[in-house]
Amino acid sequence: MKSIVFFNIKGGIGKTTTIYHLAWMLSELGHRVLAVDLDPQSNLSSMFLSPCRMEEIILEEDRHLTILDAIMPVSEGKDYQPVHIEEINEQISLLIGNLALSAFEDKLSDAWNKCLNSDIFGFKVNGVFKILIDDAAARCSADWVLIDVGPNLGAINRAVLIATDFVVMPVAPDLFSLQGIKNIGKTLYQWRTQWNKCTDKNPTSGIGVIPSATMQPIGYLLMQYTAPESRPLHAYTRWAEKIPEVYRYYVLREPVSEKQPLMDEDVNCLALLKYYHSLAAMAMEVQKPIFLLKPADGAIGAHVQAVQKCYADFEKLAKRIMEFTTR
Repeated sequence: MKSIVFFNIKGGIGKTTTIYHLAWMLSELGHRVLAVDLDPQSNLSSMFLSPCRMEEIILEEDRHLTILDAIMPVSEGKDYQPVHIEEINEQISLLIGNLALSAFEDKLSDAWNKCLNSDIFGFKVNGVFKILIDDAAARCSADWVLIDVGPNLGAINRAVLIATDFVVMPVAPDLFSLQGIKNIGKTLYQWRTQWNKCTDKNPTSGIGVIPSATMQPIGYLLMQYTAPESRPLHAYTRWAEKIPEVYRYYVLREPVSEKQPLMDEDVNCLALLKYYHSLAAMAMEVQKPIFLLKPADGAIGAHVQAVQKCYADFEKLAKRIMEFTTR
C-alpha cells in the first residue's frame, strides 16, 4: 500500500477534483483505492456521495460515520475505534470528511509540543492519522491511499503528512502558487526535522505506531494550464516557466542549474491538466468522472473528444505516479 497526500496552500485550483478522478482512473486500471477526506470542507466526500447520503451522514451523528469519529476518542485519551469505511464500489472506498474536523487543530498543536517532552499521549494523538489510514487500507485491501487535505499549514496537515509516504503538489501558473511552493518546501523540511527530533526522544513503550515522516515529494501537477482569455498570455507563461526552478530549489532542495527545463520537459511535472469547463458540471450532475461520461449523460458532439482526452490525461498521470512511487 502506498499513501499519497495532495497538498497546496492555495485553494481553488482543482486539487480535490484531481484526487477524485485519479481514484477512478486507478480503479479503471485494476487497483483498489482508498480515498481519505481530511479537508474540513469535505468536498471530496461530496463528490463521491449523493446529496441524500451526505444529508444522512450529517444528520445522524450518533452513527459515527465520519473520520472525526475515529480521531476524537484518541484525543480524549480513549482507545482507537476502527474508522467507518464507505464503499463506493468494489474497488473504491472512502473515509468520509467532517466539517468539524477543524476543531481538532488546537489539540494537535498542543500534542506536537508534548512530543518534544517525550509525552506518550502527544505521540498517540499525532499518530492517530497513521493508525486509521493503515487500519482502513488493510481492511479494504487498498493498493493506493489518496488523501485530500485543506489549503493550509496547520497542525492537522502536519500530522497527516508525517503519516504519509508521498506528496504531490497541484499548482497553478500564478504568483500565489509560486509562493505556495516555496512555503511548502520550507515547511516540509521543518516538519520532517522537528518530527525526527521528537522521535529521537520518544519513550520506548506505550506509544504504538509512530509515523516515519517519509512524505517524499514526487512531483507537481500544473492545473488549468490553458491560458485564460482574461489574462495576458505573457503573464501566464512568465509564472509557468518559473515553476520547475522554484520546485527543484525549495521542495527538492537541489541546486538550481543555469539551464532550466521547459514545463513539458520537466521530470518533476507529473501532468498538465486542463479545466474541462462544461464537462465538469455535467460530470457532477451524474456523479461520475469526466472521462466516463457517455452520450446518455450529454457528452455528445465535440464533448466526445474532450472525454477521450481527459481519459488519456488521467491514465498517463496514474501511470506516472505508479512509476515515480516505485523508483
